[in-house]
Amino acid sequence: MRSPLRSWTDLSKPRRTELYLRWSLYLMALFLLPSVLISAGTAVTEAGNLPAIRVSVLIGLATTLVLLRAYRTTLDHYLGRSHDQRLWIVLTVGLAVAGSWVVLLFGPADGADTPGRLPFTLFVVSSLVLFSFGPVCVGLSPRSAALTGLGMLAGVLPPAVLAGLDVASVTGYLTGLTIGMAFIGSSCRSFAWLTSIVWELDAAREAQSRLAVAEERLRFSRDLHDVMGRNLTTIALKSELAVQLARRGRTEAADQMAEVQKIAQESQREVRDVIRGYRTADLHAEAIGARAVLRSADVACEIDLGEHADELPAPVQSVFGWVIREATTNVLRHSEAGRCLIRLRTEDGRAVLELENDGVPDVPFPSQGSGTGLRGLRERLAAHDGELTVPPAGAGVFRMLATVPLPG
Repeated sequence: MRSPLRSWTDLSKPRRTELYLRWSLYLMALFLLPSVLISAGTAVTEAGNLPAIRVSVLIGLATTLVLLRAYRTTLDHYLGRSHDQRLWIVLTVGLAVAGSWVVLLFGPADGADTPGRLPFTLFVVSSLVLFSFGPVCVGLSPRSAALTGLGMLAGVLPPAVLAGLDVASVTGYLTGLTIGMAFIGSSCRSFAWLTSIVWELDAAREAQSRLAVAEERLRFSRDLHDVMGRNLTTIALKSELAVQLARRGRTEAADQMAEVQKIAQESQREVRDVIRGYRTADLHAEAIGARAVLRSADVACEIDLGEHADELPAPVQSVFGWVIREATTNVLRHSEAGRCLIRLRTEDGRAVLELENDGVPDVPFPSQGSGTGLRGLRERLAAHDGELTVPPAGAGVFRMLATVPLPG
């Protein structure tokens, strides 16, 4: 058999919190019976009206049992797990009002003077009304709970008058009941609200975890696309060239395949770096690599990084390196370019990387719309408050601008 401590530690934090707050509500119901018993013992000592005391104790016991179920059902309803709370609210309110009638009308009976027994009856009625109002506030809306509370006070008024209380005493007693009901009701409602907040926070934490996993998957797919896109395109081109050279019996085919092997080995290293999450793109290295790859595909590449490229912040250089890599991939994949321009400049406190190539077909291709590569670049630039735009260019020309604000 498992120990209570082990069972408690096996529960999740939200379940522990709910269990604590739930039993806080149950204790309010359990407090009713001791209150009735204490007041009954006092009444026996002072007045000795045993029949009325027995009836009060039975009413207190029945109300306590109903209250326990009512608190459980109304809290489940508040948390969205149950919808049958109204039956138990009606039973609780009806039993409290009926018990108040019985206690007030038969408590001071016996033909004796009432001063000794009147405090006992009023205390029992107060306990019945106050503790029974808790489930009402948990299971109903604040407006409905307030109207139900007024109905309970209206139900207590006639027997209080019939019991012999004067107008001033009835007014003061009902005022005290109103204040007590507001305190008990707000306390019970706050317990239910805290329980709901704990579960909402737990759900938000799970959603945040799922979003973090999804974001990491997107980052990995974006990095893998950026890393492998150009390399695989280069491998395909060089492999095709090697095939053509081999068919002609040219010895240069071996040199091309050696370059393919080198690129493949470099791709393996880069993929490992991506998996570790440590890879960054170097601006100058990517520019030199882009020129070498484009020239091998007979594309004239002009690169102008300006005099202040090294002064740019490292994150800006890195993100511009990714832009050059993706742009090179697009030129090889989606165009028949003869020339390509890569220019870096600063203007109006922003670093601007301009990329332009010709040989664009008449039909739109992914780099002109919302391809995976451009979406990845926009995400990278957005992380540095930058943006990627594709302004209009001449016929057959594709132009792309990547801008990032500079500090200071």
